[in-house]
Amino acid sequence: MQLIDTHAHIYLSEFDNDRSAVVENAKLAGVGLIVMPAIDSKTHVAMMELEQQYSTCKSMIGLHPCSVQDKNEEELNIVEHWLNKREFIAIGEIGLDLYWDRTFIDQQFEAFHHQIALAINHHLPIVIHSRNAIDECLEVVKQYPGLTGVFHCFSGNLYQVEQIIQTGFLLGIGGVITYKNAGLDKVIKEIGLDSLVLETDAPYLSPVPFRGKRNESSYLIYIAQKIAGITNKQLEEVALVTTQNAVKLFKLP
Repeated sequence: MQLIDTHAHIYLSEFDNDRSAVVENAKLAGVGLIVMPAIDSKTHVAMMELEQQYSTCKSMIGLHPCSVQDKNEEELNIVEHWLNKREFIAIGEIGLDLYWDRTFIDQQFEAFHHQIALAINHHLPIVIHSRNAIDECLEVVKQYPGLTGVFHCFSGNLYQVEQIIQTGFLLGIGGVITYKNAGLDKVIKEIGLDSLVLETDAPYLSPVPFRGKRNESSYLIYIAQKIAGITNKQLEEVALVTTQNAVKLFKLP
């Protein structure tokens, strides 16, 4: 059985003391690949060095909306520099965050559009951060027919799911699916597996029974097991379908 963690920040300092063990634990849990989303230039090098060290880790590149400030030309130029220098499997994570601070919302939209243009030019999917902004991100995505990607850490409603699927995007499902009152189980039961990829968002959003502790890629199995129960499918089928979805989206071998 093979799983792919499509979203994990294992290059962050939370893993400095045991990163090798975390990568090894993921392998033992059947996680054959860990896809790492970028945040900003402060962590790009650490992410790419980790990719060089472990063949099971693959990098995206992009500017996270929470890193967007008043002037973002330098950060976006750095993203373009790396895109022209080497290959990545996606642009991400990018998008909008209306949860923490709306001060730079106009700049977030500008950075989002700019990076979508980069994705189109480089024939890459995007990975969208849409906290408190699913509808707003959908409105942006609909302006670019043929664009593909993932709505990372999806926790919206069935109507939003239908809109996302119609655009050709997938849903990134993580630890929130295991939370008792999240309501995401009802949505997943309705739509099945065909539009899902699995993710941890490590070190954040650990699934039950690790909620409140540091997340890691080996915990992806708990997310897969929960989805199997919700959809009344075998665990192996959940692994197979979600892995195939990730392979197709990210053009993996």
